[in-house]
Amino acid sequence: MAPAVSLRAAVALLGQFPVLAGVDLDVEEGSVVGVLGPNGAGKTSLLLLAAGLLALRSGSGSVLGCDLSGDRRDLRPRVGLLGHTPALYPELSARENLSFGLRAMRRPVADAAPALDRVGLTGRLADAPARTLSAGQSRRMGLAWLLARRPALWLLDEPHAGLDVAGRDLCDDVIEQAATGGATVLLTSHDPERAAKVSNQVVQLAGGAVASCGEGQRPSRVA
Repeated sequence: MAPAVSLRAAVALLGQFPVLAGVDLDVEEGSVVGVLGPNGAGKTSLLLLAAGLLALRSGSGSVLGCDLSGDRRDLRPRVGLLGHTPALYPELSARENLSFGLRAMRRPVADAAPALDRVGLTGRLADAPARTLSAGQSRRMGLAWLLARRPALWLLDEPHAGLDVAGRDLCDDVIEQAATGGATVLLTSHDPERAAKVSNQVVQLAGGAVASCGEGQRPSRVA
């Protein structure tokens, strides 16, 4: 089985600066891979490349069978990217935001309610304007969007940031649920212990390249 993400000497630029400077990485389908590194190491750029939002300048790469050096438009609907700030319409409620997004993606709107329930956005929280949500509640909204969309590849940029203890534990449970359901998860973190806990593999980036790879604590799937 081909890896969900496969990169060889992958280089990507922002302007003329190489934010990725020769990345070699394989992410197996159905696995959870944690990406660590200091600010500027290339963690977010790696997620953007895997999402098809950052061009591959040189080297080779494929994501979900899509060649990153070609047309990446068919890849994007199959990938879910959760950045630091979920894109929400501030005057719409969490429920309305999620329903609107699902309609735009031609997905069942009925999937909105169970996703919101799963992340604890129920009752008044589901119906209050998104502008009134706290940072942590907005992060939960981002997780609900991925749960409802069910992408094949989850790309999570510091998903635990802004969450309280209960929220971080919920995030871990949602990640495990996604991977158990067959999705592949690539997440960045500044917390090595938590990243190792939820991941099959932990990758350390430095200077836009992979400095080391090690095993995480999540048990690998039995073939």
